[in-house]
Amino acid sequence: MTQRVELATVMDRLAVDELITDYAVSVDDGDWGAYRRLFAPGGRADYRSAGGVEGDAGQVAAWLAESLNLFSMRQHLIVNRRITFGVLDHDTGDTARVQADYANPMRLAQDGDGSSAPDFVCGGRYAFGLLRTDDGWRLREVVVHEKWRRLPGPRPAPVIN
Repeated sequence: MTQRVELATVMDRLAVDELITDYAVSVDDGDWGAYRRLFAPGGRADYRSAGGVEGDAGQVAAWLAESLNLFSMRQHLIVNRRITFGVLDHDTGDTARVQADYANPMRLAQDGDGSSAPDFVCGGRYAFGLLRTDDGWRLREVVVHEKWRRLPGPRPAPVIN
């Protein structure tokens, strides 16, 4: 590889990483306009494994806006990002796949105990499909593979040493 190709790959990796971070921030902040702009035309998301919907970015944004309204605090932590670049029309680097684990603590809005600790936590793995567009990297697909969740319930007694 030449230095120019290596530099382009590093720049692509940084841009893809920023897109995934923007995804998490838009969901956590409830910025559904920003969420929709992260997707390429025809981009889709599939949240069915987490009890959600599958559809185009607009449909999924509407569902997220309604269902996440239950939570006064949400924080997606997307880690262990594995990025691989693919080929579209025999041009290297036009597509990418990202596999990333997530943990998502959230706080129910109606909880009046004054605590800021999360009372709903879930985790799993995202599969992102990306496409290089004239506007930069955009999401073609997002698939959520929820692996676990902890629901609100009786709080354990505090540990006293």
